[in-house]
Amino acid sequence: MKVGFNNVFGYFIEVTHTHKDKVPAEWTRKQTLTNAERYITEELKQYEEKILGAEEKILALESRLFTELVQSIVEYIQPIQLNAGLIGRLDVLLSFSDVALKNEYVRPIVNDSSVIDIRNGRHPVIEKQLPPGEKFIANDIYLDNDTQQILMITGPNMSGKSALLRQTALITLLAQTGSFVPASAATIGYVDKIFTRVGASDNISSGESTFMVEMNETASILHNLSDRSLILLDEIGRGTATYDGVSIAWAIAEYLHNHTSARAKTLFATHYHEMNEMAESLPRIRNFHVSVKELENKVLFLRKLVPGGSEHSFGIHVARMAGIPAKVVSRADEILHHLEKSRSAPGMSKKDGKKSADEMQLSFFQLDDPVLEQIREEILRVDIDNLTPMEALNKLNEIKKLLGR
Repeated sequence: MKVGFNNVFGYFIEVTHTHKDKVPAEWTRKQTLTNAERYITEELKQYEEKILGAEEKILALESRLFTELVQSIVEYIQPIQLNAGLIGRLDVLLSFSDVALKNEYVRPIVNDSSVIDIRNGRHPVIEKQLPPGEKFIANDIYLDNDTQQILMITGPNMSGKSALLRQTALITLLAQTGSFVPASAATIGYVDKIFTRVGASDNISSGESTFMVEMNETASILHNLSDRSLILLDEIGRGTATYDGVSIAWAIAEYLHNHTSARAKTLFATHYHEMNEMAESLPRIRNFHVSVKELENKVLFLRKLVPGGSEHSFGIHVARMAGIPAKVVSRADEILHHLEKSRSAPGMSKKDGKKSADEMQLSFFQLDDPVLEQIREEILRVDIDNLTPMEALNKLNEIKKLLGR
C-alpha cells in the first residue's frame, strides 16, 4: 500500500490486487489499474484540502503582514531611506579602501585640467589573473589637448596594446568614481565621456558584418565627441581590405586631430605601420610602440610602451607559437619576403622639402603576386642562347602550370 498524487484524483491510496481484500469498507474506490486499485477516504481528502490550500494561505498571510509592516513604518520612511543611502556609501568606500590596500593603489589627483598623466599604470583585472610570481608590466600614459592629443600605438599581436587601452580607461573611470587607482601616481583631468571601439563582433541577425558594426560604433564616436572626451580605438579598419582599412584609419585620425571644436584625447592602436607617418605632419600625434625582443625565430613580449613607431607585426611568429603547421609558416615567410621586396618607397609627397597637407599620400605595399615573382625568376634563369626549341616549349609549359592553366 502507498499514498500517491495526480492532477485528476488528488491524493489517493494505492493497494495491489494481492491485498485488496483487506481494504476497509469505508474506503471509496476511484480507479482500477492492471496490478492495483486506487482508493480515497474522507480523512485523506481533508488533509488534501489543507495541503493544497496552504500555499494560497501562506501568500495571503505574507501579503497581510507586509502591508501591516509598511503601514507601521510610513512615518519613518525618510530616516530609513537616509540610513540606506549612508550604508550604501559606506559599503562602496569600504570596498574601495579594501581593494586599494590589498593591491597598492594610490590616490589620484582629479582636477579640471585637460591632462591625463598616469605613471606606472596597471590593469586592475589582468594583474590579478597573472600566474604566481609573474609581475604585471606597468606603463606610463600622458595625454593632453595641446601637445600630445593622440598616441599612435603600434606593436605585435599579443604584445599588450589592447590591455594598455583598457587600463587607461579603467584608471580614468576609477579616479572619477572616487577610488584609488592601480598606478604609482595619476593626475586626471575629468572626462565627460569614454568612447571605445575595441573588439569585433558580427550582428548576423541584423545582417551587419564585423566591419559594419565597427563603422557604426566609430560613426557614433565621431558624432558625439567633445573637448573632454577620452577615445580608445583598437585596430580600426581591420575588417576590410588593406587599402580601405589604412585609408579609413588615416582619415579618422586626421579628423580627430583637426576637429575644429574638440581635441579629444585618443589612444589609437593599429597594425598599419603607415600611420606612423602622420606624426611628421600633424603636431599633436605621437608615435609609440609596445616593445618586443626577437630571439632567432622566437619573439619575447616585453610589454613596455616606448616612444617611436614599430615596423613589424610579428604575425608569423605568433602563428608559429599558436601551433600553425611548419609548412604553412614557412610558406608565409616566403610570401612575406616577396611582399617586402616589392614595398614602395616611403610615401608622403614633399614640396620644397616640406610636407603639404593637401599632398599627403599613403605608402602602401605593392602587393605583387608571388607566383608572378616566381615566374620572373624562372625566366631570368633560362639560358636563351643554348635553349633548344623543345626545351623552350617545355619551359613555357612549366610556366603555364604555375599559372594554374
